[in-house]
Amino acid sequence: MRPETIAIAAIFIAFALAEFLRTNLFHKARQRRKDGVVELVSTATLVLLTQPLVLLAAGLLASFIAPGARDSLSGIPLLAQVTLFLVFDDMMQYWWHRMTHMVKWLYELHRPHHDAEYMSIRIVYRNNIFYYLLMPAIWFSGVLIYLGLGQVYAVYIVVKLLVICGAHSDVRWDKPLYEIKWLAPVMWLIERTISTPSTHWAHHGKHKDDGVTNYKGNFGNLMFFWDVLFGTAKITRRYPERIGVENLPPVSAQHQLLWPLVRDR
Repeated sequence: MRPETIAIAAIFIAFALAEFLRTNLFHKARQRRKDGVVELVSTATLVLLTQPLVLLAAGLLASFIAPGARDSLSGIPLLAQVTLFLVFDDMMQYWWHRMTHMVKWLYELHRPHHDAEYMSIRIVYRNNIFYYLLMPAIWFSGVLIYLGLGQVYAVYIVVKLLVICGAHSDVRWDKPLYEIKWLAPVMWLIERTISTPSTHWAHHGKHKDDGVTNYKGNFGNLMFFWDVLFGTAKITRRYPERIGVENLPPVSAQHQLLWPLVRDR
C-alpha cells in the first residue's frame, strides 16, 4: 500500500475515532435513515471508481495531446510544483464549488453535500456520483501528474484532506484555540489561509439570516484564501445553530445520488 494511501486512511480513522468518542459518529442529531446510504455510496464511488478513473483518463488524454511532455515539469522548483496544484487543483475546485451554488442544475449535483443536517467526517465526500466526475480540478491534477508532479501530489493530497476533514468534522479543533488570547494573531492568519470549522460550518449553515451562515460564500476547500481574494469570505468565529438546506423541499437518496437519471416527482 502506498504511503499516501496509508496517511489518508489514518486521517479518516483518526477523525472518525474522535467523533465516535466525543460526538456519536453513527447517530448524529437530525440524522435520517437515507443519510447513511448517501454517504456510503457517494464516498465509495469517489474513492474506488471516480477519482482513479479521472486521474488515469486525464493522464491518457494528456499523453495523446502532448506525447513528448511526460515528466517535463519534474525538474522545476518544489515551490512551483506546489503552486501549480494550489492553482489548478484547489483554486479550480473553489470556482467549481462556487459555480455549483450559482447554476441550478449544478447545484443538484452538489446538494447532497448540504442535505445533511449535521457536520461530520462522514459528509466530506457526500455528493452526487457525477459531481466529482465533472470537477475540473481532478482532471487538472491528472495532467500535472502526467507532467511529472506525482510525488508532490501524493503529499499535497494528504495535506488537503487533513484540512478538509478538520473543517467538516464536528470536533471543532479551532474553538479552544480562539479562546487563547495570545494565539489571536496566529488564528487571524490561519482562518484567512485555510478552511477551519468556523469558516466552513458557515457555508453549511441553514439560515442565512442567523448572522453566521454564508452558503453563498466560504467556498474554499484547502485554501480559504481564495474566498478572501475573490470576495466571498465571511469570518465570525462562530458556528451556525442549524445545518442543512434552506427553502427547498426534501429529496430521496436516489435523487441525491443519481440525478438527473433519477428524479423525485
